[in-house]
Amino acid sequence: MKITNLSLTNKKDKLNTKNSFSEDVGYGLSLKNKAISSKYFYDDIGSKLFQKITKHSDYYPTRTETEILNTIKDKLPKLIKLNEIDIIELGPGDGTKGKIIIDGFLKNNYKVNYYPIDISKKALQLLSKNLPPNKNLFIHGIIGEYLEGLKFIKKESTNIQLVLFLGSSIGNFNTKQSKKFLTNVYKNINNHSYLFTGFDLKKNLSILNKAYNDSSGLTKKFNLNLLTRINKSLKSDFNLKNFIHFGTYNPVLGAMESYLISLVKQNIHIKELNKNFKFEVFEAIHLEYSFKYSKDNIADLSASSGFTIVKNYTDSKKYFIDSVWRKN
Repeated sequence: MKITNLSLTNKKDKLNTKNSFSEDVGYGLSLKNKAISSKYFYDDIGSKLFQKITKHSDYYPTRTETEILNTIKDKLPKLIKLNEIDIIELGPGDGTKGKIIIDGFLKNNYKVNYYPIDISKKALQLLSKNLPPNKNLFIHGIIGEYLEGLKFIKKESTNIQLVLFLGSSIGNFNTKQSKKFLTNVYKNINNHSYLFTGFDLKKNLSILNKAYNDSSGLTKKFNLNLLTRINKSLKSDFNLKNFIHFGTYNPVLGAMESYLISLVKQNIHIKELNKNFKFEVFEAIHLEYSFKYSKDNIADLSASSGFTIVKNYTDSKKYFIDSVWRKN
């Protein structure tokens, strides 16, 4: 597998990666209602933990989406009707889901140029082990942010593209952020290309709460790992024993929310920022939204970002939708 590291194209970009993290952490912890972006979950350790979460019996999204992908893997190539395609996957994880789609295209005699985009080099290396060699499969991994990767690929290839944004990753954005992100995806893919996005549907709250508070404590470890990352990268002194994970559904927003809650009154020093941050007892750090959707919500997002819905696919329990959109 060929790998292009966009963060190393110049020294300034490499420096900006650390600066952005420290600035965002400093800003977020200075807010009245403390918050840190969920995008910082996914360092190498975080990525491995998330892969374990997706395989846990309490976490339904992976099972339901995998059911959909296995059902439609031979339908997508016939829907698109080409001989060659660029499949671009945003945040591929271990490549299990992407492989199902790729295998469907290879089975239908396509030449597939696969571009997985991830900020973690180890995630891309893990992914490559799950994709056996095939004379019609060409893999070019991209280390970088999603939109940076799309811009790079657009310069490299004029092929029709199928962009995979699976696992309800879109749910990490609120409505305004989703529309902005999807509009930017629209602008940075080739004409007549496709976006294939996973949407977790609104459902019984007990199912949601169980999925985001798994019985093995993996989600707890995943969230607390963010504090470990801050300790290592920014030389802070967070004591993980002084925080607990809390996940709950917000029916007004239509979203699961994740927090870390301080169990004691404490001061945290971050050496890289040369700053102290005060925590009261039971004060929270907001970490993540995971928005849930209706079919009307999906239609609104598609229309507002410029895409046309080609087809919605759902699982047998109607828990999840994978939606195929087209850029005309």
